Amino acid sequence: MLDLGKIKMELERRSHELLSCQQADGSFRFCFENPVTTDAYLLVLLIIWKWRDEPLKRNLVNRILSKQGTDGTWRVYPDEKEGNLSVTIEAYVALCYSKSVNMEDPLMTKAREYISAKGGFKKANLLTRAFLSVNGIVPWPRIPFDPGILLDPPILSPIKFYDMSSYARAHFVPIIAAMRNDFYVSHPCNQYLSPLSGNRESGPFWPEFENDTVSRLFSNLEATSSSLPAKMERYMLNRIEKDGTLLSYASSTFFMVYGLLSLGYSKNSPALIKAIEGIISLLCSNGTHLFVQNSPSAIWDTSLILYSLLEAGVSRENRQIQQGIRFLLNHQQSKKGDWTVHCGHTAPGGWGFSESNTLHPDTDDTQAALRSISTHVRISPTSLQSWNKGITWLLAMQNDDGGWPAFEKNTNKEWLGLIPVKNAADALIDPSNADITGRVLEFLGSYTDLTINDHPVKQAVNWLKSHQGPDGSWYGRWGVCYIYGTWAAVTGLATVRGSVIHDQSLEKAGKWLESIQNKDGSWGESCLSDDAKTYIPLGYGTVVQTAWAIDALASIHSRPTKPIADGVNYLLSPNLMAPAFDYPAGSGLPGAFYVLYHSYTRIWPLTALSHVYRKYV
Repeated sequence: MLDLGKIKMELERRSHELLSCQQADGSFRFCFENPVTTDAYLLVLLIIWKWRDEPLKRNLVNRILSKQGTDGTWRVYPDEKEGNLSVTIEAYVALCYSKSVNMEDPLMTKAREYISAKGGFKKANLLTRAFLSVNGIVPWPRIPFDPGILLDPPILSPIKFYDMSSYARAHFVPIIAAMRNDFYVSHPCNQYLSPLSGNRESGPFWPEFENDTVSRLFSNLEATSSSLPAKMERYMLNRIEKDGTLLSYASSTFFMVYGLLSLGYSKNSPALIKAIEGIISLLCSNGTHLFVQNSPSAIWDTSLILYSLLEAGVSRENRQIQQGIRFLLNHQQSKKGDWTVHCGHTAPGGWGFSESNTLHPDTDDTQAALRSISTHVRISPTSLQSWNKGITWLLAMQNDDGGWPAFEKNTNKEWLGLIPVKNAADALIDPSNADITGRVLEFLGSYTDLTINDHPVKQAVNWLKSHQGPDGSWYGRWGVCYIYGTWAAVTGLATVRGSVIHDQSLEKAGKWLESIQNKDGSWGESCLSDDAKTYIPLGYGTVVQTAWAIDALASIHSRPTKPIADGVNYLLSPNLMAPAFDYPAGSGLPGAFYVLYHSYTRIWPLTALSHVYRKYV
């Protein structure tokens, strides 16, 4: 059963430990650790630009090598059944560029053989092939239409530029700029790369663009205007953040460098040097190696940590809490970004993921920041003003279907996801999803006066219930994966269920969560679920996923149950092994990009234990 006294002591200990991590400016900064893709990107740029920082280059080489498996491949999550072709290609190419690795080493030979056996470079994902093309390793596609049609479409075009997700646009603009001009930077590693490139006669490198369906779709459209190069240039320049990055992403910034080069910029252009410096500024250390975060998580971490500390009982008057809230207030966005295309009458008021992000707010960071700010709304005019702006922006971002997207309202045209590009439905559109909708719903129910009788809440509830899986689970877009989505949906629905005591959706979800609990009381789900779009157990528990499951069950049950108690005892166990802490919990792109948030093992167990204690004390 639950030992509430032990839980209380643990809350105090963990809260004190977490407060000790606060930075001088009030923020909490933990690493956002992703696959070696971004390390490879930076290493290639440093070599091409002959960057005079040899220790940094050596560190990146060592970081990439440290993630190579004994089979010679690289993976994007630990239990990936075999190597990940795209990330293996990126790592192999970058190491070849470095000239500091023996390419005849047994592990490098294994990597080369693996890539060849999988069909070579032409079988990589779209962004990896773009990485190869901008560096002259594989050719750009031969297509009977101007790819700029995607950016500057004529009236009759079935695709409108702002129908695509903001993430897709930020990457497509520089890539298409280079593609239109058949631009590339010559690579220095022909001996070991050319054999893996294959030849065009054995099949196209870009089947997404070089097939009859796509050709028929676009070939009869009018050519794009002569002003397109200037439009592409303005698009990139107008979205460069103060640190030199394009919308604060390392990956989009990497492609922007080549995009601007293709438009006539010199390698010594201040914008390009600043861009490379911007990627360097995204470095973080895991204690052993530096690695490139695709997008640092200072706003996200600070918001969630303040929330978890307040839930654990730390006073809102605590000096460090107040300092953290001031940090968030200072980073509320005041500029109009691309989100205004679909929501033009709304004033700015959201928050972004990274500290440098001033143009690209998202709904998840906004609801997270507002939770912490809520404690000071009644005592601080500044907090009240910020709160009102944030709530207004968040509610305005609700999709017409009732759910919430990540970045922009109504960029959810499902047919775009049917374009013959792998992960099109995950990358090209930004539809409503269960995890964000559930968290926004839980926020509205816990922190505002809105109820099930109010239109935004009622719409969100209906959307969630209509998207529950047959087994009772929900798929989570931005985390791993069904446990994540189910936790968010359940806590949201439980908060606003009103007078409904027995909710069938919640009962079904609770039974599903209990059915997948491990014998030791933990929960663990593999990233394989994300690609397969069905729940796949990890085989062992993780503290983050266990915390999510406990939190969801506690929101359903008025009294503690054995599954809840067993889960809590697992979290309180002093004998947890490293795998419970080191498994990725964040998802960026199914099968391609996963995130180990270094903050999550502190945030979510503290939050779950706090909710258990407060409910059952």
